[in-house]
Amino acid sequence: FLQLGGVELQAVIDPFCMHTVFISLLLCVCVCLCLCLCVCLCLCLCVCLCLCLCVCVCLCLCVTVSPAAERLRHILREEDEPTPTLFTEMDTLQHEGGEMEWKESARWVKFEEKVEEGGERWSKPHVSTLSLHSLFELRTCLQTGCILLDLEGYSLPQIVGQYTVQEGLLAPEIREKISFVLLRKHRHQTKKPIHRSLADIGKSSPSIFHLCFSDPSQCRSMNDISVTPSTDQLKNKFMKKIPRDAEASNVLIGEVDFLDKPFVAFVRLAQAATLGGLTEVPVPTRFLFVLLGPNGKTKSYNEIGRAMATLMVDDLFSDVAYKARDREDLIAGIDEFLDEVIVLPPGEWDPKIRIEPPKKLPSLGQPNGNAGGGAASAEDEELPAPHELGEELKFTGRFCGGLWLDIKRKVPWFLSDFYGGFHIQSVSTVLFIYLGCITNAITFGGLLGDATDNYQGVMESFLGTALAGVVFCLFSGQPLIILSSTGPILIFEKLLYEFSINNDIDYMEIRLWIGLHSCLQCLILVATDASYIIKYMTRFTEEGFSSLISFIFISDALKKMMSIFNYYPINRDFKPDYISSYRCDCQAPDQGDHFFSSPQMTLSKKECLSFGGSLVGKSCKYVPDLAMLSFILFFGTYSMTISLKKFKASRYFPTKLRKLISDFAIFTSIMTFVGLDMLMGLKTPKLIVPTEFKPTRPDRGWIVMPFGKNPWWMCLASFAPALLVTILIFMDQQITAVIVNRKENKLKKGCGYHLDLFWVGILMAVCSFMGLPWYVAATVISIAHIDSLKMESESSAPGEQPQFLGVREQRLTGVLVFVLTGVSVFLAPILQYIPMPVLYGVFLYMGVASLHGIQFWERMKLFLMPAKHQPDFVFLRHVPLRRVHLFTLVQIICLAVLWILKSTVAAIIFPVMILGLMVVRKMLDLIFSQHDLAWLDDILPDKDKKKKEDEKKKKEKKKAGKSEEHNNSDEEVRLDF
Repeated sequence: FLQLGGVELQAVIDPFCMHTVFISLLLCVCVCLCLCLCVCLCLCLCVCLCLCLCVCVCLCLCVTVSPAAERLRHILREEDEPTPTLFTEMDTLQHEGGEMEWKESARWVKFEEKVEEGGERWSKPHVSTLSLHSLFELRTCLQTGCILLDLEGYSLPQIVGQYTVQEGLLAPEIREKISFVLLRKHRHQTKKPIHRSLADIGKSSPSIFHLCFSDPSQCRSMNDISVTPSTDQLKNKFMKKIPRDAEASNVLIGEVDFLDKPFVAFVRLAQAATLGGLTEVPVPTRFLFVLLGPNGKTKSYNEIGRAMATLMVDDLFSDVAYKARDREDLIAGIDEFLDEVIVLPPGEWDPKIRIEPPKKLPSLGQPNGNAGGGAASAEDEELPAPHELGEELKFTGRFCGGLWLDIKRKVPWFLSDFYGGFHIQSVSTVLFIYLGCITNAITFGGLLGDATDNYQGVMESFLGTALAGVVFCLFSGQPLIILSSTGPILIFEKLLYEFSINNDIDYMEIRLWIGLHSCLQCLILVATDASYIIKYMTRFTEEGFSSLISFIFISDALKKMMSIFNYYPINRDFKPDYISSYRCDCQAPDQGDHFFSSPQMTLSKKECLSFGGSLVGKSCKYVPDLAMLSFILFFGTYSMTISLKKFKASRYFPTKLRKLISDFAIFTSIMTFVGLDMLMGLKTPKLIVPTEFKPTRPDRGWIVMPFGKNPWWMCLASFAPALLVTILIFMDQQITAVIVNRKENKLKKGCGYHLDLFWVGILMAVCSFMGLPWYVAATVISIAHIDSLKMESESSAPGEQPQFLGVREQRLTGVLVFVLTGVSVFLAPILQYIPMPVLYGVFLYMGVASLHGIQFWERMKLFLMPAKHQPDFVFLRHVPLRRVHLFTLVQIICLAVLWILKSTVAAIIFPVMILGLMVVRKMLDLIFSQHDLAWLDDILPDKDKKKKEDEKKKKEKKKAGKSEEHNNSDEEVRLDF
């Protein structure tokens, strides 16, 4: 009912209208159901499409290799033998006065060398810069050209005849012309005149090609010129740059007027054959690539030829070329090469500039790090190699298990350790290390004499150095380590002597028992494989210890130099007119005239004064400035050694001469400034060597008795101080061994941590019985020994830096050094001519050179560099600079504490503080993440789990951050709604 204006109305509904409404509602419901069904079907379809898309994406993510890489994965296998190095030569066809010849235009061993037409010489080796268009054209050439793999061929005419016949689309007359062109004589850069070609021989015998093709044996007998290398080839000095097992690939590019379209052929011989004058050097040819085309495209053909030659010296493509089964394999090799190519924008780079070869080449090996096996994961690329010291430090759990393994490891190499030292490089090493050892022996011997009232002096130092060094180098696990006295041992000896004097204890007897206890403790450490703890000495501890020893060497060299300035003060009253007349006469005391003033009868100033005469003349007041001359000898020796060591990388003189000068750099510097000192004739401080074989202190003998002078309980009480000595020896010996045995030194004969410590302990007991100083591994001298024995490849490609091959591992240099040290007593008349400032310069060089390659030293220099001028260190790519500075600051503080500690009376606990470095490193796990420590230091062995936990936390944070962003976006959507 509706009530309007007080009038009540009643709506009467017609039954027909009611039926119509019901049908309409029913139709609406049906339409709605149909729409809902359609929507459901659409939704299902969308879900299916999404699922398919997800599956495709997952498959794409899982299969990250290209079809070309997948194909190469089946071709290149790890178990296959490495392929030979390829020497590639590109020859271009030249037309001169109606005659044709092939002229060498470029060559490759690793980098490209072009023939400079104007200068008539080879260009400097440079990186081949290719246009992308030429690579695609080369790919097209290999797709459409003639490909012959494993062709049986023994001479150039036979090979040419076979692949011209294989190209069936060519007319016979075209084949003859192509053969005629390809058999033109080859003129190399070393040959100036045009020689007679093989095709000229063919003119007199037109059937030569058919004969060679039908009967290869006759072809070999008829073409001596094409088989036998020429005299120029055999005399070519460039052979020194090519490995012995190398093979050649020849690229021939030319324009001819009888072709309408390019003729392309790629040939791989079944066996490499010497094809006579085809190649500049007498290297057997394995590959031939020929591109002949119509005139007018010289530049395009040359670029295709350069692209082919560059591909042939590429490590990946050369392997593919050797192992390809068909045309598609070669195409896959080019495709994989294109995947690795880096394009330089044309507007930001001048193509005329030749890019110099890099100093260090990356080890590519296979594409994407694995030949078709999938790219390396991002996590593997973002983390450095784990910290591993090798199986030598594996805990065996058996009594003397590590010692027995060390002996088994070193016995097979024992003979080679001696005959491997017969090399000219060993001579320079012996002279260098010998001078360093005798200087160290004299220095520490003199300091020991002052600290122990000559109970141990220079003679004991010489004898102990020779005895301990020879025994260690003969029987140790790592003979490259040099034994010497160290500063902490000197401080311990001084404190022990003062304690003995203050308490009426015999110094030599208690020292004997301390040495025996220390020997026993070292043997216990060896028997229980205690060297396993070295695995926890990461780069943090190694760099701190080696930097401290290097700074001690540098500081001692400078201090000794300053002491010369104190002993010979600078003449500050010097005036130029003192030497203007160059005259100083001797006047008799009672006569007015001069006597002995003639050149035949001259007296020295000292003799004149001894006879009672007086000196007359302005020049008499002149005093030679010995301090200044000493500084010239000191700094000159250091700077000349540095310069000659770097001379190996200079541009002057042949490679062998530069290497020889570099090897004998230290000896040359010493001899140069010894000669300068002798030429000046001034009394600079000289090396003082004992001349008689007897103890420094007359009231002691060569053997120390263990009983009779001290109470019996001192034999047991000496166990406590011996423990400090053992810790010092263990830390010093094993850290030095870790530094020497680093992976970057590429040692192949293994090491022997347990065997080294065993002999150091035995020598402790022997030296204690004889009253000789104690000896342990000297870090700086051992590093210098390693550096002087490094080997580099003799035959390196032009432009390629010589590759570091390893160290000349042998025992001969160490044995000779210590034998010479022992006989130095008899060489005193010769050694007394060596000025001490020269040896101080050698000390400074060893200290500075040992800092080379220490990451801690490189990070210290970053404090003074703006960010844009900092070197591209790998750790700077992964660790924020502030974290790098914080880590370096911690190392500097630790180094400062150790430096202060060693300079005070508390230096007796110095070995314990070295152990403290390991504790500090352990605490750094609380400050730095394992990711940062992996780049700045090494991960501790038990931190692998924590590293994985850190990675999980990072992933969880990323997920949490994404979820927060998603929630925030939902809230924003709600607010907008």
